[in-house]
Amino acid sequence: MKDGMTIAVSKGRILKEALPLLARAGVQPLDDPGATRKLVFETNQAGIRLIVIRATDVPTYVLNGGADLGIAGKDVLLECVSDNLYEPLDLNIGRCRLMLAGPKDAPAQSGRLRIATKYVATTRNYFAAKGQQVEIIKLYGSMELAPVLGLSDLIVDLVDTGNTLRENGLAPLANIADISSRLIVNKASMKMKRARIKPFLSRLAAAIRE
Repeated sequence: MKDGMTIAVSKGRILKEALPLLARAGVQPLDDPGATRKLVFETNQAGIRLIVIRATDVPTYVLNGGADLGIAGKDVLLECVSDNLYEPLDLNIGRCRLMLAGPKDAPAQSGRLRIATKYVATTRNYFAAKGQQVEIIKLYGSMELAPVLGLSDLIVDLVDTGNTLRENGLAPLANIADISSRLIVNKASMKMKRARIKPFLSRLAAAIRE
């Protein structure tokens, strides 16, 4: 949209929590994203549309101009560091923790640890800051199985209630980062579409405070 504004939103829990926030800021999709397989949604605001995509794709779309703004979890953004993105607002939705976890009551590990995670960059940076080299095994899901089946010593994953860890005999060991969903903005879009984006940011900031 040359003169309009496109907002990319992560599917799933973030979308569900973002829609009421966007509505308070005056932006509502004309169709219910939960009742259709559509990925592009016109809104009640002329020139503003939503696209609903995978969480890991949100920064890519915003970075490359496919969307002007995006809503994604901080866990995803930690894996995608770029000077071409602004991160002006913490939306205070999708809250959880990125944690190091391992088998409950396991003896102290010696030697080079094997860590299963999909957060490769964040995990590597965390252990590098501690001066510790680790072997990282990239997985995309079912992280809790890795220590149980001997694939890894520990895992780094998102934790909400901690029930999944407990049910698989694991326990949290360290809180790496507190996670929430953030609004990101393409720097070029901010410059070229400032007259449209700035008022929206103000309305969204007010909606967060409500």
